[in-house]
Amino acid sequence: MLDFIGSKVTHCDGVSRRGFLQAGGMTLGGLTFANLLRAEKTAGIGSSNKAVINIHLDGGPPQMDMIDPKPEAPAEVRGEFTPLRTKLPGLHLTELMPRMAVMADQFAFIRSLVGSAGRHDGFQCQSGYNIKDLSGIGGRPAMGCVVDKLVGSDGQAPAFVDLMQGRPLARNSARSGFLGPAYKPFRPDISHLFKRELEEGMKGELARLGADHQVSLKLLPDLKAARLDDRVGLLRSFDTIRRHADSTRMMDALDRFNQQALGILLSGKFGDALDLEKENPKVLARYTPRHKEEGERGATADGYNASRKLLLARRLVEAGVRVVSVSFSDFDTHRNNFSRMRHLVPVVDHAIATLVSDLRERGMLDDVTIVAWGEFGRTPKVNKNAGRDHWPRVSPAIMAGGGMNVGQVIGSTDKQAAEATARPVHYQDVMATLYQNLGIPPRNTTVTDTTGRPQYLCDTGKPIRELVG
Repeated sequence: MLDFIGSKVTHCDGVSRRGFLQAGGMTLGGLTFANLLRAEKTAGIGSSNKAVINIHLDGGPPQMDMIDPKPEAPAEVRGEFTPLRTKLPGLHLTELMPRMAVMADQFAFIRSLVGSAGRHDGFQCQSGYNIKDLSGIGGRPAMGCVVDKLVGSDGQAPAFVDLMQGRPLARNSARSGFLGPAYKPFRPDISHLFKRELEEGMKGELARLGADHQVSLKLLPDLKAARLDDRVGLLRSFDTIRRHADSTRMMDALDRFNQQALGILLSGKFGDALDLEKENPKVLARYTPRHKEEGERGATADGYNASRKLLLARRLVEAGVRVVSVSFSDFDTHRNNFSRMRHLVPVVDHAIATLVSDLRERGMLDDVTIVAWGEFGRTPKVNKNAGRDHWPRVSPAIMAGGGMNVGQVIGSTDKQAAEATARPVHYQDVMATLYQNLGIPPRNTTVTDTTGRPQYLCDTGKPIRELVG
């Protein structure tokens, strides 16, 4: 069953949506019978296999406890973790990242990410911009929404799938901004990959943000293409949605979204990609760490099965998705930083290392760019609760794939990992690199906002020269 959730949905532009698409009594606005038949034969838009997997480390990853250890710093700064030699001469990660240490030549480690807005949200990692930028006209769109606008879908899978659920979803994940509701991301329900429910406080925060940030698509196992055989009956129901449309813009969104949905349903490719039970059991086992759960088990929503979220991302890219956003939760460690990182960082280490190896073995690594980053770093000095607080001055990022010049460290920090001392890299620079790897020139490509004004994808950021020349 396909279920677009919400009886009363308010989009980012304030437009209300009532009764979207529901399997069994499916309604698709704007389709004629000819359109319906044509959707089955969709050839796709573009032939590139380039894609991005954008991994948000929600809460703010601690740079010195991951990729920038400071063993010579005072105890209240260096923390509990020992440096670990890597495959790259002179590069150390912490003991929590043994998989990446062995594969260090497959990664670029950015130690000098700057320009954080200092907010608990994932939007800067989705767009390169502050969430308040152009707020008067709907705000900046996320990169995935821009790619959907410029490149489009292949007719069998959406261009952009947002898997940032749980805490990251509450913290302002991807939004279509001034592009409007027609370019909202697809959000499949992946709650089964989370260890625990969202906290009550986060549920309240999500409710305040509105339905634009809720899960908007569920693919349920009882959907069969045969249910579309009664075309006449299906088409009789198409007009229903038009009676509920509130504006031309909303109708355009419904038409476009529903046409995409029909192609997805008819192909079955996207639904299969979301079903991890269809994956080779040996591959599924590769993505599942064998470690015992340690540390504060209840402190994070991401148990060891969370590594499978990146397997899901790979399957979606194989199905034709161009941008996938995914997250690992609970890096917000104001207390008990070290016990929580002992649990969470090895999960992330295993997941990313396995993803890179898997993509390389499948011949996909040069086409798929991976980035893992957060909204800011953590304080060098450990607080009285054995935690690290917010630190927007510098944060870490890890990149891989995309045909980039990996096997290097970019930038450096001072003796306490508090300030960038060489080669600062801005969030927009990372975003510009992602666009370029997708074949979209970030500095001279524009999208038109609601006022008719062209907006550059990155108005200040430049592709990172060390990675892409």
